Amino acid sequence: VQLQAYGGGLVQAGGSLRLSCVASGSSFSRYTMGWFRQAPGKEREFVATTFRSGNNKYYADSVKDRFTISRDTAKNTVYLQMNSLKPEDTAVYYCAATATAILSTVRVASAYNYWGQGTQVTVSS
Repeated sequence: VQLQAYGGGLVQAGGSLRLSCVASGSSFSRYTMGWFRQAPGKEREFVATTFRSGNNKYYADSVKDRFTISRDTAKNTVYLQMNSLKPEDTAVYYCAATATAILSTVRVASAYNYWGQGTQVTVSS
């Protein structure tokens, strides 16, 4: 599966952005879809994930109640709605996919086999 992420940009603290990730080349419904981010000088970290059904979603504590992950099977797209953005949310955001996720590993980057190219999110104070 190929992943194309877009929607990043520059926003002031307290603002909102919606990231999109379009999947192509394979059956979208097979995959658990996740979002990760990587700030300069830091390791890539888990942000959110949605299992294949779209009913089970998990978030990093740092974004819970501010970010929402969703998927549209008809459009082969996963979204990350980001509200109440903070300067510490500044990072390159990556979407990822895996066909073999289990609950104990969905927060781990190495559990995902496919990655998009990343989209920059910058939050100014």
